[in-house]
Amino acid sequence: MKLDNITYTYSPGTVYEMHAIQGVNLDIDQGEFIGIIGHTGSGKSTLIQHFNGLMKPTSGKVLYEGKDIWQEGYNLKSLRSNVGLVFQYPEHQLFEVDVFTDVCFGPKNQGLSKDEIEGRAREALEHVGLAEDMYKKSPFDLSGGQKRRVAIAGVLAMNPKVLILDEPTAGLDPKGRDEIFDQIQSLREKRGITVILVSHSMEDVARYVGRMIVMNHGQVAFDGVPREVFTHYRELEAMGLAAPQITYIMHALKYRGLDVDTQAITIEEAKKSILQALGER
Repeated sequence: MKLDNITYTYSPGTVYEMHAIQGVNLDIDQGEFIGIIGHTGSGKSTLIQHFNGLMKPTSGKVLYEGKDIWQEGYNLKSLRSNVGLVFQYPEHQLFEVDVFTDVCFGPKNQGLSKDEIEGRAREALEHVGLAEDMYKKSPFDLSGGQKRRVAIAGVLAMNPKVLILDEPTAGLDPKGRDEIFDQIQSLREKRGITVILVSHSMEDVARYVGRMIVMNHGQVAFDGVPREVFTHYRELEAMGLAAPQITYIMHALKYRGLDVDTQAITIEEAKKSILQALGER
């Protein structure tokens, strides 16, 4: 997938004109696990709606498998089967009488046989860790974390190559957040899909993603592996974003003369580096 100099402008030509994203260039390879980070209003939610054609750029091109998705005759329905988007509030995507019927909705629209539809739904529900005794419950009787899982399963049942999740852990407690992130990581490993995870929290995604894209004022501020991005922690602070606490701790220790790895981003990495620095003393 490729974004080529994408700009999206709200109310162009009026006094309310505003560039939500401007001049964005991105190349995304199959199988990547990407975190898109930014504060509210940075353009991250507008950006991801371009990936599957929910929004049309004011200028620039969106290419999927080398083809411009806005060229005449392009099959957007097929694109949305391949590029699945789970919104921040799962209740916006749940509407059937029970969980199983809801997850069947996507593959049913793909024109599959009854057996294949139900097989896809069961597999997707298993992959998100939802027990079989939940299948006949109304999706509106579920907890926030369970609704998230059903919404993700509904997209997975369409067998997408790309899964985009907008703030998938918003409103969940720490245990619920960890469970959802672990499930997403497991899904990527099992299916080999591309995962694009949108969040405002560096801490949440640092342990999981291989690449981090930081949005600020509608533009890409940083794009790289997390440990490289976190070396810019002062600039990130100026954008209203906080690097993981480990980053601050390691920089503070370095400032006080301990020769530690300031690029450590997990507790284990930090522990190993601190013990090594103390041992060398």
